[in-house]
Amino acid sequence: MNLTLKVWRQKNRESNGRIETYAANNIPDTASFLEMLDIVNTNIIESGGDPIAFDHDCREGICGACSLVINGIPHGPEGGVTTCQLHMRKFRDGDTIWIEPFRARAFPVLRDLVVDRSAFDKIVQAGGFVSVRTGSAVEANALPIPKDVADASFDAAACIGCGACVATCKNASAMLFVAAKAAHLNLLPQGKPEADRRVLGMVRAMDEAGFGNCTNQYECSAVCPKEITASYITRLNREFAKAAAKEAVGACG
Repeated sequence: MNLTLKVWRQKNRESNGRIETYAANNIPDTASFLEMLDIVNTNIIESGGDPIAFDHDCREGICGACSLVINGIPHGPEGGVTTCQLHMRKFRDGDTIWIEPFRARAFPVLRDLVVDRSAFDKIVQAGGFVSVRTGSAVEANALPIPKDVADASFDAAACIGCGACVATCKNASAMLFVAAKAAHLNLLPQGKPEADRRVLGMVRAMDEAGFGNCTNQYECSAVCPKEITASYITRLNREFAKAAAKEAVGACG
């Protein structure tokens, strides 16, 4: 495959960025999108140029690092996959592909296609944990959990924190991320004691980080590589309203 790439290049967070054009020639259609960028970077380095900076780690759809906007869509045109799982057979020979970083005020560009997503870390630090004794695992049946509750918790826990929900939202809202991180703990007995404090802390950390508000457009769930549904946002809104009411009367746990 021979392709034309339009790639966002930016030296650092203080610099102005620009789109530069690169030829991606002789790309196997079996290559992943990141492998295609590896091939292009090899050619750039061999010609004495500065390679394109982009985030990656596991390349197995687990870590969420491979966050690129491809032709205007976070993670590209194939639903339910991360950028590293997107293969070049989804494109046609001769295509022009636009590649940009995730764009949000809370995700400043560090270089080229790499953004700072530490705002997500601050949200998790505000409540994405349980304060329980650690040590050897308890007996599996000591704490019965209904299957539908366990399934809902596991579905929420599938969130990899990539930030695609933020990148696609016109308000740069992180509500789907926060909702998933809160729900996978709040649904389980281990997370119940701190549920109110967790929701209040995480939502307020989200607001402090500069993310926008949710206006129910559902782009977030449409591009989520783990296909987490917006129903978790509904749950978060209910839990936040209850926790805030309890806090107002001094009854928040």
